[in-house]
Amino acid sequence: MTGNDLRPRPLAGRGRPLRAVPENATAGDIAARWAGQQYAALGVTENPEYGSPAWVQLRAEDPRRAAAIIEAAELWRRHRAHEVWLDRLLDDDPDRWYSIVTGEANAAARKIAPALARRLTADELRARRAQFKPVHVIRATPGWPPIAIPGRPGWYRHLIDGEQVDLQRSATPGQETRG
Repeated sequence: MTGNDLRPRPLAGRGRPLRAVPENATAGDIAARWAGQQYAALGVTENPEYGSPAWVQLRAEDPRRAAAIIEAAELWRRHRAHEVWLDRLLDDDPDRWYSIVTGEANAAARKIAPALARRLTADELRARRAQFKPVHVIRATPGWPPIAIPGRPGWYRHLIDGEQVDLQRSATPGQETRG
């Protein structure tokens, strides 16, 4: 490659070509064998994920870059093959398709079912909230400071001469008003 030649050097194709292919091999089988040979020929043990920042920073000649591309292509091929298989299964055997597609969700549901069974239902929660609960009466106690009255900011309940008295605290101490 000369300084003016901007053509990228081939990274794939370093391995030997596939010569022996089993008689009843599918296109997917052949592609998987080719990808395995190419990956092995690159001599890479680890490579960054295709499209990741680490992958982008690799030089074009780095074999890890090609290895990541081959790995991503093989993963995509497998993914598509699985989707095609599921589509075919949906047409041929919908019951089996349904059991496969919902298998993970069913396993997760079986795991959490005991905990869910112990929880209250929405109707049970509503019924509990609807039950009458007596209001807690705020009572000032001898020897204790006044108690803030909930829902009435600035008002406090005092115990004065044995009686419960509500007073509003003013900015000037000693000038409380009775409520």
